[in-house]
Amino acid sequence: MTSPKSNEPAHDPEVLQLAAKIFDLARDGDTATVAAYVDAGVPPNLSNDKGDTLLMLAAYHGHAATVEALLARGADPGRANDRGQTPLAGAVFKGETEVVRTLVAAGADPAAGQPSAIDTARMFAKTDLLELFGAAG
Repeated sequence: MTSPKSNEPAHDPEVLQLAAKIFDLARDGDTATVAAYVDAGVPPNLSNDKGDTLLMLAAYHGHAATVEALLARGADPGRANDRGQTPLAGAVFKGETEVVRTLVAAGADPAAGQPSAIDTARMFAKTDLLELFGAAG
């Protein structure tokens, strides 16, 4: 017995292929193209099968301009992925200070997530970021 074909857009191979392309653009920091897709109707909090949003991918890969563009278009700076990781903690882990500052300015909570950005900063002895978060080392 085969499954009935779904007419839901999320199951359309062309939609899935386009989504994969947009995730790659965010990962690569192609700010203008990502912004154009979001401006054309792609949800700013689009997430992949692991719960990683466009913002998470741009933050983790150190693309501050893409992060700023997504935030300006309504991306949620505190949205965690399926493992409880936030864009802020990912940026701390990768040592992306400019991205960290951008996310904090947008209201990202350094105590959110597992591990949190604070925990991650402590783990890697990033005292400058702990100061930014208002947390003790």
